[in-house]
Amino acid sequence: MIDLYYWPTPNGHKVTLFLEETGLPYAIKPVNIGKGDQFAPAFLAIAPNNRMPAIVDHAPASGSEPVSVFESGAILLYLAEKAGRFIPADLHGRVEVLQWLFWQMGGLGPMLGQNHHFSQYAPEKIPYAIDRYVNETNRLYGVLDRRLADRPFLAGTEYSIADMASYPWIVPWEKQGQTLSDFPHLSRWFGTIAERPATKAAYARASEVNPDHGKTMSEDAKKVMFGQTAKRG
Repeated sequence: MIDLYYWPTPNGHKVTLFLEETGLPYAIKPVNIGKGDQFAPAFLAIAPNNRMPAIVDHAPASGSEPVSVFESGAILLYLAEKAGRFIPADLHGRVEVLQWLFWQMGGLGPMLGQNHHFSQYAPEKIPYAIDRYVNETNRLYGVLDRRLADRPFLAGTEYSIADMASYPWIVPWEKQGQTLSDFPHLSRWFGTIAERPATKAAYARASEVNPDHGKTMSEDAKKVMFGQTAKRG
């Protein structure tokens, strides 16, 4: 059994996408980031960066004691190796997956996250900051679109953890100030993944865990989410 410490955000969805695809047994342990659950000592013991998702695998392949993993990219890689799926065994295929996984972790996620912050959550609308991140989002969409022009998925012909990592960040494209039809190859890829049964199952978990999913974040939740310092974190 895998314990998944989760809240329905793009990074949280990455892991439910994988788990639903593989059928690995898992139990969701909600981490309500709007209420500060990420600061609980028990959670910090497995996720020292006080961010979800995190997992605890109670049946690792080695047969050892339970293994805990934090950081969504590391979780996807761990689970792919555990299941023997969604990452190729050959060197070239593995490199293709890993470079796009790390591209998402280092670029797509952080930049789109700043887009969300300044356009949706910041108490003061700063035109320069909004334009900066909306434009960078547009550039990154273009990178994806060009990559997908001659292949169905990011790493080639097979769906992989690279796709699972990127897809949830494209779901809120309208809030990011983008028009998906401007990127035909990205749009085709997005629609293909959206129709996968496991994708639908993974996103169904969002409202199960958080009935307020999709609603406007409260001011109290914003203070918890965006008021962190070294002392608090």
